[in-house]
Amino acid sequence: MMELLWILIDDAFFAAIPAVGFAMVFNVPVRFLKYCAIAGAIGHSFRRFLLHFDFPIEWATFAAAALIGIITISFAKRHLAPPLMYAVAAIIPMIPGSYAFNTVIGLVQLSAQSEVSAELTAFVITNGLKTVFILGALSVGLAMPSLLYYRTRPVI
Repeated sequence: MMELLWILIDDAFFAAIPAVGFAMVFNVPVRFLKYCAIAGAIGHSFRRFLLHFDFPIEWATFAAAALIGIITISFAKRHLAPPLMYAVAAIIPMIPGSYAFNTVIGLVQLSAQSEVSAELTAFVITNGLKTVFILGALSVGLAMPSLLYYRTRPVI
């Protein structure tokens, strides 16, 4: 249990760094950078927590993005700022770079071969679908809390 806690703290720390970096790229005011870091750290470590308990990465990413959406709505209400100011920077550490990289590398290898390899084709399709589903989970998970919170009519 203590080992999991240290993994989550480590993950939160190293997820907060790119969240702050991208917030600076997106010209977030300095006084709000710590909130971008907090949202990114909580979201990424929550995804790592779910992955530790064998959730699929797509569902863990969806839940973490929804949590980031909820957190950033509360930050936005407190500071009278748009929630996306916090959320976009906080969500960037969860972008599936390794899956996208492996997909592109596999596509380049497929185009360089004279005949199609079934293993390489399966590798490209698997990584490509994981990339697409993780990106979809990020976008839907981030949008869902806002759609429910700012809804003017009842859901039911």
